[in-house]
Amino acid sequence: MTAQIWKGALLAGLAATLGVAGGYWFAQQRMDGMPGAAAEPGASAQDQRPVLYWYDPMYPQQKFDQPGKSPFMDMQLVPQYADAAADSAAVSIDPSLTQNLGLRLATVSRGALASNLEVVGVLAFNERDVAVIQARTAGFVERVYARAPGDVLTANAALADLLVPEWAAAQEEFLALKRTGDAGLLTAARQRLRLTGMPAALIAQVERSGKTRPILTLTSPIAGVLQELDVRAGMTVATGDTLARVNGLSSVWLAVAVPEAEAGTIAIGQAVEARLPAFPGAVLGGTVSAVLPETNPDSRTVRVRVELPNPDGRLRPGMSAQVRLNRSTEQSLLWVPSEAVIRTGRRALVMLAEDGGRYRPVEVQLGRESEDKTVVLQGLEEGQQVVASGQFLLDSEASLKGLLPPATPEQRENRP
Repeated sequence: MTAQIWKGALLAGLAATLGVAGGYWFAQQRMDGMPGAAAEPGASAQDQRPVLYWYDPMYPQQKFDQPGKSPFMDMQLVPQYADAAADSAAVSIDPSLTQNLGLRLATVSRGALASNLEVVGVLAFNERDVAVIQARTAGFVERVYARAPGDVLTANAALADLLVPEWAAAQEEFLALKRTGDAGLLTAARQRLRLTGMPAALIAQVERSGKTRPILTLTSPIAGVLQELDVRAGMTVATGDTLARVNGLSSVWLAVAVPEAEAGTIAIGQAVEARLPAFPGAVLGGTVSAVLPETNPDSRTVRVRVELPNPDGRLRPGMSAQVRLNRSTEQSLLWVPSEAVIRTGRRALVMLAEDGGRYRPVEVQLGRESEDKTVVLQGLEEGQQVVASGQFLLDSEASLKGLLPPATPEQRENRP
């Protein structure tokens, strides 16, 4: 009986030993067949392929030069073989799932690209169309008409009446000489009236009526907006005092903020179209009259001045406008839809579609953008397919797998 018990125990132990050995052999065979298995001494020739780097599958962005244990997880690092690098640099999606993921492709095209720039602007006074009214002689303010800054004036609108006492005596002398009939003396007397600051129209009025007029009525020489009115009834004015300032409205300036990256494409005389919310449907045409030399340090924009005609006076300073700067159209440019571009801050990427449902991140060098199209200077070829919708899902998958396009030498130098 005891011998049978010992015999049964011996057989059970032998079976357990064979089971452990067989399980170890089976697990070893599966590990040897995995493409990510680390090469060990005495391994097959297939596992002796050149290794680019080792990585932790949970943190594929981090690459290591030597095998060993991962600093992130309690597991061995996995090698990345050179012959598998090409396949690993792309994301594979089952073609049947493309529609479910919302992926939409666009073709890299070459052709004409309108070079129009859409910016915003604000109307302002034309500072060249300004009239300054000054006292031509000393006197007293007899009357101020019902005017206030901000009023819209017509040409020759009266502003104030000045009493000039010295004009009364000069005009009496002029009228006395006129009665003598001496043409030479009359011409000299008329010249003396001009030297006192008397307007030619007032001299002619005195000469016609034969009555003295020591009152000077200040008027606006142009139609526009009264900006300043510095006179009050009873005050004394001296020769040369500025009494009023009027800004014309026959034309206005449109101050446009242009990004500094586009400032080099703006030229004097360039055609401009402006649309104002105050006048829906109306398109106003103008030209670039100046590109100011100073750049706004906060918004990184350059001020461009556009002159707009305003014959009916309906354009008022302070109104906003949507401005289109019309530039020449270039005929042969490589471009992709702007929505296809992924901007990471340091570089610009697109997801290039390949055969078999494979998508590869490609770094591109971009040019200007116009009408939802972005010029591609380097990185793509005409006819290639890029992902225009849903590319951020692929970009996230590529980031998890560490599939990033190689950096240029300049980018490697600028990395911290």
